[in-house]
Amino acid sequence: MRDTADLLFELGTEELPPVALKRLSEALTTEFIAGLARANLMHGEVTAFATPRRLALLVPACSLGQPVREVERRGPALQAAFDKHGNATKAADGFARSCGTTVDQLSRTKTDKGEWLSYQLKESGRPASELLPEIAETALNKLPIPKRMRWGSSEAQFVRPVHWLLFLHGETVVPCTILDAEAGRLTYGHRFHHPHAIDIKHPADYAKTLEEKGVVIAHFEQRQQKIREQVERTAEMLGGRAEIDPALLSEVTSLVEWPVPITASFEEEYLQVPHEALILSMKKNQKYFHLVDSQNRLMNHFITIANIDSPTPEVIKEGNERVIRPRLSDAMFFWQQDGKQPLESRLDSLKSVVFQLKLGTLFEKSERVSQLAATIAGEIGGDVQLAARAALLSRCDLMTEMVGEFPDMQGVMGRYQAVRDGEPEELARSMEEFYMPRFSGDKLAQSRTGIAISIADRLDTLVGIFGIGQKPSGDKDPFALRRAALGVLRNLKEHALPLNLRSLLEFCAETLGTRVVSGQVVDDVYDFMLERLKGLYQEEGVSVNVFEAVAAVEPNTIADFDRRIRAVLTFEKLPEAEALAAANKRIGNILRKSGESPSDQVSVALFAGEEEKTLHQHIIAKAEQIAPLLEAFKYEETLIALADLRDPVDRFFDNVMVMVEDAGVRSNRLALLNRLNLLFLGVADISRI
Repeated sequence: MRDTADLLFELGTEELPPVALKRLSEALTTEFIAGLARANLMHGEVTAFATPRRLALLVPACSLGQPVREVERRGPALQAAFDKHGNATKAADGFARSCGTTVDQLSRTKTDKGEWLSYQLKESGRPASELLPEIAETALNKLPIPKRMRWGSSEAQFVRPVHWLLFLHGETVVPCTILDAEAGRLTYGHRFHHPHAIDIKHPADYAKTLEEKGVVIAHFEQRQQKIREQVERTAEMLGGRAEIDPALLSEVTSLVEWPVPITASFEEEYLQVPHEALILSMKKNQKYFHLVDSQNRLMNHFITIANIDSPTPEVIKEGNERVIRPRLSDAMFFWQQDGKQPLESRLDSLKSVVFQLKLGTLFEKSERVSQLAATIAGEIGGDVQLAARAALLSRCDLMTEMVGEFPDMQGVMGRYQAVRDGEPEELARSMEEFYMPRFSGDKLAQSRTGIAISIADRLDTLVGIFGIGQKPSGDKDPFALRRAALGVLRNLKEHALPLNLRSLLEFCAETLGTRVVSGQVVDDVYDFMLERLKGLYQEEGVSVNVFEAVAAVEPNTIADFDRRIRAVLTFEKLPEAEALAAANKRIGNILRKSGESPSDQVSVALFAGEEEKTLHQHIIAKAEQIAPLLEAFKYEETLIALADLRDPVDRFFDNVMVMVEDAGVRSNRLALLNRLNLLFLGVADISRI
């Protein structure tokens, strides 16, 4: 007799939210599998299905019931189970009867607390048909649905009204009612091509039956791949290439059950509008796939995915062209209107926009950022005047009609308008780079001007918001200060910029003046950013100990911090590393507990043994050797050179007592250890690794 059967669960609904469909499907799969595990129901690899009107799971070879379990029942302790003559007491007889056996059939179990009578029972598991309804209901209740809805007179709540429930285990319906839908063996096909009921006899036939009879591709990834192939093939037929945004592809896949590509076009005159605006309009508003030619220029064609195989596709084509045309016309109108005045003329309008009540307007912020950007540009080899002007103009595009209609065009519109105004190429480019990185993993600004204004704006925001006492707490970060800090750190680190972070923060505090009420703002922001830097390195696999070893010596720049991190990582791999780290930890403890301030001078005359002399000679030699290396920031070579000190250090500690009674000798040995400690502190505090 078979003890497993394929399981099929499908919840049929009104059209589910497209941006949430994939997430809901994944969550249902995870929670359903977790429920099966809790119930101890074995199964094969689960396949998830998701379309606009259904969430489904196919669970192959799912157990028909829980396995038989061996359960140990513990009875009375031996001293209570038998009298002094070895005869069973009433307690033992009662326990045996409760187990359906006799005393002589009972076992004995020894524990740390004594010996007990016991009996091994075989307990039959519950059938899956009793467990599955609760598993399914629990999984549905745990789905990430921010706001559930009711429909009709039903008290059931879900993200969308539920119309049917298909629940089969083998060929048998799992008897239950979930979300006011009674389980059955019926599913429903495409809303237009096959809106009728379809009887599913075997769970394994579900996907094939639904596709062949119901005109529905139930598998999300299969449908998504088909759409990708359709779009790419159609684009090739039009002589172009489709730029497929993964997020758009996923959303379109969530909108259709039977994808059919439709090609359409718009008038070429709209191509004079910034292409980003046209693409935004097609992609965000209409869910179209845009095309580019061999030179990567936008074409006046687009592809839409219909959810119906229409006998008159030209009607769908004309409808989509009719819908997109007014949007493109609006974009052209905004582009033409914005071109009537240069970016600089919009500076005054920034005076009426408040950045933050206590920190002033966007105009005042732009002035502060301009000062800091000029300073940064001067230190990184950029054009000081260009950076100052770029910072002033950086927010002017926010006041354009184009950005008002398409907020995602901020920065992009600034670049286009700057070119149209005849501004230098680097300034125009920096208008867009100003916002980089926009998100985690995004590309960084590349021009010196773009780097300067990108860093300056974020630092001004960090110091300003911290300065008025609104630093992030918990999950609350309304000014995206964590993202701002990471943006600054990535620029400093990845571009290896010679900028002193603390000095820049102090500059910001000075320009903000009396607006900053916190006296510790520079320290607070610096510590906040250092925590973000630690997170960046942890993502790279750098341990907290290595980070703290470098942080202990407080490098002046993030670029220098990074070089020291790389050096310590190399040092860690050396065979001498562990012993030297332990020795440095010992040195630190001795110096700290001595209660003395070690002298800078070491007297050779006070050496009592050869080990002191040898270590002193090695310290002097190494100091001379690493001085030019440290000056050239060659930290790896420095630590590799210092690794040679392992033997003389080991011999010193094996044969020399530091804390002797003679004050002069003791102080001299402390001075020697201090000199040794300072050699390593030139790179990092390796006692922390």
